[in-house]
Parts: sequence; structure tokens; C-alpha cells
Amino acid sequence: MRNNLKFKIHHLKYLRSMPAIKNIIFDLGGVILNINFAKTENAFADLGFTDFRQHMTQFHITPFFEEYEIGKIDDAAFVKGIQQIAGRPLAEKDIIHAWNALLLDFPPARIQLLEKLKTQYRIFLLSNTNSLHHRAFQDQLYKETGKRLEDIFEKAYYSHAVHLRKPHAPIYQLVLDENNLNAAETLFIDDTASNFSGAEAVGMQTFFLEPPLTILDIPLFQKS
Repeated sequence: MRNNLKFKIHHLKYLRSMPAIKNIIFDLGGVILNINFAKTENAFADLGFTDFRQHMTQFHITPFFEEYEIGKIDDAAFVKGIQQIAGRPLAEKDIIHAWNALLLDFPPARIQLLEKLKTQYRIFLLSNTNSLHHRAFQDQLYKETGKRLEDIFEKAYYSHAVHLRKPHAPIYQLVLDENNLNAAETLFIDDTASNFSGAEAVGMQTFFLEPPLTILDIPLFQKS
């Protein structure tokens, strides 16, 4: 409770110093969608792929996984690559199940907040992801709400679809350019601080949603 209060005091002052925000770009995993990387790590370990963490975490990614996240390789090549890295003939269905294990749920209160915010701001989604995860989390959201992410956001951007990835500046510039956004009036929210370099380079405002806090704790939204 004390840390939460300190967060609100510090960030309320910070947000009040910002230029007027008209546009908000949200990250997905850890911001809108609950995720747990340990679940995928453990699922692969159960399959005998015990060093998955050496290849990918929330904060680190090797070139093979990065290529998948920018759409340079397809699902079949990804599955084959996992088999090669793991050094064993893992079944495709087991690889996909383990890969998707990190995807959890969409808390209803977050979806309700987004629906409210879209009446006051232009809201966008910007996610480093891949085609397997994309299908899985869209299906999960539809199961929970009857909606797709495109029903909530003005436009959604996925790294594998645009062939660009955070934290590099071009993906942020793409969102600005395609939607005629003023960078100074645009707030980018992410739970991974290393993703801010590109956003700040193109002039966006940034907000670090440090776990375990959620978008419901952001003072700007509490005033909305």
C-alpha cells in the first residue's frame, strides 16, 4: 500500500507536467493481457528443453526469436527451429502449447477502462508478438468478451505484421505517421522500460507501468 501511494504521488506530478495528452498507445502483454513467462519456460522444461530462458525472456531475445517476432520466418520454420534448438524431436502441438502457456487472461476491469478511454482519447495498441501468440490471445479475448482487439482500439500494431519491433524508433514513427499523430500529444505505456528509447527518440511521452501496478492505478485515468 505504501509503495502504491508513493507511485501515485510521484506519477501524478509527472503526468501533470506533460503536454495535453490526446493519444495513448498501449503495450499488450503485462499491460492489457496478463502474462507469465515462467509458465512457458516451465512448459518447455517439462518437454526436456531446459535452457529456454537462455533464448528468450521479457527482457532478452536471441536473433532466432526476434526473426519470428518481425515475421521473417513463419510458424512452420519457428516450430522446426525450436526442435533444432532443443535438440530433440518435440511434437508440434507440444511446442505450440508450451509457447502459448505464458498467455493468461484479460482482466475485465482493464477492458472496461479501455472502452471508457476510447471515448476521450484516440487509443492504439503496439505489441511485440508473433502469429501463434496473436491467434491465441485474440481467441482468448473473444472467448472472454466476444470482441477482438481491433474492436477496442482505433488500430492495433503487431510486430510480426509490420515487420518492425520495439524498442526501435521506426515502429513508433509508423504509428505516428499512419494516424497523423502529434508525438508530443501521444503517451506510450509499457511495462518494459527498455522499450522507451525509440518512443522517446520520436518525441512521444512515455509511462513505465512497473509491475505489479496496472493501468487502473494510473492517476491520469482515474481522473477520466
